[in-house]
Amino acid sequence: AGAEAVKRAVALDVASRFQESLVCYQEGIDLLLQVVKATKDEAKKHHYRQKISEYMTRAEDIKKHIEKEKQDGKYHKQIRIEENATGFGYEKLFHEYLSEIVSEVWVEDPYIRHIHQASGYLLYNFLRFCEMLVKGPCKVKTIHLLTSYDDGIGKSQQMSGLEEIQQSLRSHGVTLNIEFSSSIHDREIRFNNRWIVKIGRGLDYFKKPQGRFSIGYCDLDLRPCHETTVDVFHTKHTKKM
Repeated sequence: AGAEAVKRAVALDVASRFQESLVCYQEGIDLLLQVVKATKDEAKKHHYRQKISEYMTRAEDIKKHIEKEKQDGKYHKQIRIEENATGFGYEKLFHEYLSEIVSEVWVEDPYIRHIHQASGYLLYNFLRFCEMLVKGPCKVKTIHLLTSYDDGIGKSQQMSGLEEIQQSLRSHGVTLNIEFSSSIHDREIRFNNRWIVKIGRGLDYFKKPQGRFSIGYCDLDLRPCHETTVDVFHTKHTKKM
């Protein structure tokens, strides 16, 4: 298993997919260290230790390269969510970018609308995203939402739902600023620690649950997803809405 992991790491490394490569190197190193502990043959131990040292050196070089890309504002990571994939709840997707210094968040999504929209449970999804921010470890104080108005009779329900979320967040010490635009199309989420996350389907990449009492209704990690792409950037200049 360790050999397979480092083989995968090398292939990703050659393809310049450094973030994924680093994860595989770390996994392979951990597995090979377990092999060393279980091996009594000194010659084999020496061989494994030599290889582990080489992989650790390369992993450190990749770490430095990734850090430099972040500092230069050139970092880009892409995550492909396959059709019907599970395990992509908001906490899983965003946790590594929600450091303690995050205090302000910008959400740009034209379809934060009523829960009975045919496309999904959009207001509920936004609420779940806000719940994640409230739980921490970040110390979010302000959330900016830019969306578009619902059409027809859904507008009053949309406004009522957003106002309820706004009031609830206020009781947790978080201010929700809401703006509307009829011309926005892009979907992105920005944090004031300079991370930008762009999801092809916005926050609504989950499939509709089979029923209110089906597995995945409450826990988004267990909910099947629509196929979509997530692009993550790190930049020195995070624009404001």
